[in-house]
Amino acid sequence: MTDESRSAVEGVDSVLVALADPTRRQLLDLLAVHGEVTATTLAERLPISRQAVVKHLAVLDAAGLVSGRRVGREVRYAVRPAALDATARWMAALAADWDRRLANIKRIAEAVERDSP
Repeated sequence: MTDESRSAVEGVDSVLVALADPTRRQLLDLLAVHGEVTATTLAERLPISRQAVVKHLAVLDAAGLVSGRRVGREVRYAVRPAALDATARWMAALAADWDRRLANIKRIAEAVERDSP
């Protein structure tokens, strides 16, 4: 495995780990709807503390799913779709591979059925 492909796999892994938590998925949904907002604004819409929101945002940031930008004394967070796009491409390639395998199994099974007495 090349360094580039290893890096891509690690990126997908970190995105999948980040998305495994329903609160983080909800944060991404809120950011997608409201655009660039602060952790305080996000915490107002969730049943968790601002500190918990910040911790979840740190995981999302490490996975490349969000970014924070300082505006005065505030940090405003926004969705970064590139990591999600890369993960979606990986999942689509995986699905296509399984579709090919299943099509081959179907073809073989139909050939056996057709050739059996």
